[in-house]
Amino acid sequence: MYVAVKGGETAIANAHRLLADRRRGDRNLPAMTIGQIVEQLGLAVDRVMAEASLHDRSLAALAVKQSRGDMIEAIFLLRAYRTTLPRFGYSNPVETGEMLVERRVSATYKDLPGGQLLGPTFDYTHRLLDPSLLEDGEVEEPVLRDSEAEHIMRVSEILAEEGLIESDGDMPEDHIPGDLTREPMEFPMARDLRLQSLARGDEGFLLALAYSTQRGYGRNHPFVGEVRIGEVEVELDIPELGFAVSIGNIQVTECQMVNQFKGSAKAPPQFTRGYGLVFGQSERKAMAMSLVDRALRADEFGEDRTAPAQDEEFVISHADNVQSTGFVEHLKLPHYVDFQAELGLVRKMRADFEAAQGSDESWLNDAAE
Repeated sequence: MYVAVKGGETAIANAHRLLADRRRGDRNLPAMTIGQIVEQLGLAVDRVMAEASLHDRSLAALAVKQSRGDMIEAIFLLRAYRTTLPRFGYSNPVETGEMLVERRVSATYKDLPGGQLLGPTFDYTHRLLDPSLLEDGEVEEPVLRDSEAEHIMRVSEILAEEGLIESDGDMPEDHIPGDLTREPMEFPMARDLRLQSLARGDEGFLLALAYSTQRGYGRNHPFVGEVRIGEVEVELDIPELGFAVSIGNIQVTECQMVNQFKGSAKAPPQFTRGYGLVFGQSERKAMAMSLVDRALRADEFGEDRTAPAQDEEFVISHADNVQSTGFVEHLKLPHYVDFQAELGLVRKMRADFEAAQGSDESWLNDAAE
């Protein structure tokens, strides 16, 4: 039990004023604008959008600014705003195969249709601090190739041509995709709902689980089939028109992880898939998501569930950082009544213990005499 704080309105108001002061910082420095955050802290903006399930760079940047850079607080703010928005309908599934690719790498084939596109990445940097960034110096214009709006074959399609990989997650024709924001969570959970939950799950939690599967706490032996980043078109069916119309483009990161499978009595040896798809440029999250997705499919392949990453209820119930934050941070609220009850109980238990000890010592003294 916890009780509400009363009579602290002035203290709370002062705390808010102090927070606003600390957020603004030194008045001799220019205030950070929303545009600067969108353009220069883009990866932070992408994470906030992904885990808040709302694609709006300006609003995500506002949340980052309001939270003083606290990512989980920013996600909380944007997700809370999301709940105030009307729902007009559901878009059609995005065709990532038609993505306008900015970055596309594979760890399974060196030479593949469409080629390897390194794009903007930290992968080949030396991880050394760059003193030149202390000043606002000139930045060279990037070298860009002509955009090619054409289908770029996935690595999984190459393997599928030889029948070496499972089918691409086909669902029954009458299957209606679920919506975790409108339906209560139930277990066992269909894969589409699991993926939805993982897509808005905490990056750090999923990364830790993904790492655990590679260290033996699961059955993953993964290869990055492909990671691609680019823009996809979002379409919405308009009943009055009878056809779909484009409502804009969004940037997404997609990862297909290729995993070994030794086969079973019902299925031949083949590769299996793990899948990840998130808003913006977020390779670490997409890769972790795909590793956890594959681990959660243990039942499909007749594998024993022996590790945390394979336990659907454990993973899904604890992946959401907004829910996790609320449950942990509520401990800061007053629990005076609860604690006083615990305090009285411990005092009584200690008194009983000391009385019992004294009785034992008295018996020993009598026995010695």
